Formats: sequence, structure tokens, C-alpha cells
Amino acid sequence: MTLLIILICVALLFDFLNGLHDAANSIATIVSTRVLSPKYAVAWAAFFNFIAFLVFGLHVANTVGTGIVSPSVISDQVIFGALMGAIIWNVVTWLAGIPSSSSHALIGGLVGAGICKAGFDAVVVQGLAKTVGAIALSPATGFFLALLMVLFISWTFFKTSPYKSDKLFRYGQFVSASAYSLGHGGNDAQKTMGIIAALLFAHGMSGGTFHVPFWVVITCQAAMGLGTLFGGWRIVRTMGSRITHLTPMQGVCAETAGSITLFGATWLGIPVSTTHTITGAIIGVGAARRVSAVRWSVAKDIVTAWIVTMPASGLIAAVFYYLGGAFGMT
Repeated sequence: MTLLIILICVALLFDFLNGLHDAANSIATIVSTRVLSPKYAVAWAAFFNFIAFLVFGLHVANTVGTGIVSPSVISDQVIFGALMGAIIWNVVTWLAGIPSSSSHALIGGLVGAGICKAGFDAVVVQGLAKTVGAIALSPATGFFLALLMVLFISWTFFKTSPYKSDKLFRYGQFVSASAYSLGHGGNDAQKTMGIIAALLFAHGMSGGTFHVPFWVVITCQAAMGLGTLFGGWRIVRTMGSRITHLTPMQGVCAETAGSITLFGATWLGIPVSTTHTITGAIIGVGAARRVSAVRWSVAKDIVTAWIVTMPASGLIAAVFYYLGGAFGMT
């Protein structure tokens, strides 16, 4: 029981770091356009992160808990390896200011530790394929939706004075940033819910069936909201200004395109990366202005981090899986 409590606390630490690491996803655009100051922006995002459970079901939690590796291989040692792989990769990329994916770090860690225990038979191919496919699909969807929205809005407001349109979209960013934060909380917090629910199931504390208790839902949403409150300023700078310069209209387009992508993925039970999604959308609004408006070298570095994330966290998870075994975990 003591080990179970410790692992749940480690899972919540990951959830907190997820909120800290991915705060930039929710607030980078609204901060860079100076619609809100950073301290008010993180509070705004944290609130909508927390209440996301009122809007979405638990499809993503079920996918993470049962659809990445087989529930039969879940053990304390596997979860310990997975969480440590994800946490260490998150900390490394946060310190470096690289907006990598917390979600795929966790998935990579889970796969790495699961393979260490039971070989490749541990992997649920269909669920993993869905997640890996989303690495390309979520930023591409955000990119094209944002691009289309910029073109549509530019045409619609062609005759509107710059002052009036700027004022309108500054108000609009409150709505679009709220929607994106809601989508972020709905998709990302559920990944930790799935991990904790899998732990409870492995310990025989779920009544024989996999489900996510309400106390797990509330605790995970609160941990993520608290992490968002602390912000991730290094990554805010990368997302909000280094990729491309943003106006309020572009901020609305990026956040709206990103939130539509996240809402759809969450309802389908696909654990996508909120980082990938908003990055694709930000590149989309920059490219709509002109191709040279995007700092493609920065975008290339981010994409490289995406590709490396799952194998890197998987390897770290494998190391900690064996370390856990050396200390008596099973």
C-alpha cells in the first residue's frame, strides 16, 4: 500500500510538471499579443484546465490505461519506469526551453517499460498506432485549420478598420484561449488519470474492472491546474515569439484551430500532444501571412524534439524499470 501511494504521488508530480511544461501551449499566444499579462494569463489557463472534467468524458484515460500496453503487464515497476522516463525528459526539455510533448514522453515511457517486462507482445498495436499517427496528424490539422481561418477572417474583415478589428480580436482571444485551455486540460490530465487507474486495477482496487474513480479525476485536474499556475516561461518565449510574430487576430485563429483539434481528439479518445497541436497552428497563421514570417529553423528544432521524445523517454524508462527491480519492485 505504501508503494502504491508513493507511485500515485509520482504520477501527480508528472501531472504537475505536465501543466508547468505545457502552460505555454495555453498562454503563449495571449501573452505574446499582450492581451493579458503573464500572471493573469496563467490563472486564466489554470482555471479552464481544472474545469475540463465537466466537459469531456474519460475516453483518453481509458486509452492510456488499457490501450497502449496490455493491462496484464501493468505493475509497480512498469509504472515507475514510465513515470520517471516522462518526468526526466520533461525536466530536460523544460530547462532547455524546448516545447516537446509531455503526452508522448509518457506514452514512450509506458511502452519502454512495458517492453522491458513482457517484450513487444506487451504493446497494444492499435492504440499505439493511433497515438503515433496523431504525432503527424494533430499539428497538420492545427496548421491547415489555422491557415484557412486566417484567410477567411482576412477576407471577411477586409473593409474593417485596423483599430476596430484589433479591438474585436483582443476580446476574442479571451474566448479562444479559454477553449484551448479547456482542450488542454481535457486531453492531458486524462493521461495521468489513466496511469493511476491502471495502478489501482493492477492492485485489485477497481472491483475487477478498469475504471477511473472520481477522486482520481479531481486530483489530476487540480495537479495540472496548479502546474499551469507556475507557468513555463522559457517555453512561452519559444511558442509566443520565436516561431513567428503574432497579432490578436492570428492568436484567435491559432487558439481556435488548436482547440477544435483537441476537442475532436479528446472525444475520440486519442491522446494527442497539445504542444504539437498549438505549434502547428502557430506555424499555420505565420505561413498565412508569408512563408518567410515563420522562423523555420526554430520549427525544425521543435520537430526534431518531437521525433526524439518517444524513443528517448522509452530508453530512460527502461533504465528506471531495471533500477526499480534492483530495489525490489515487481
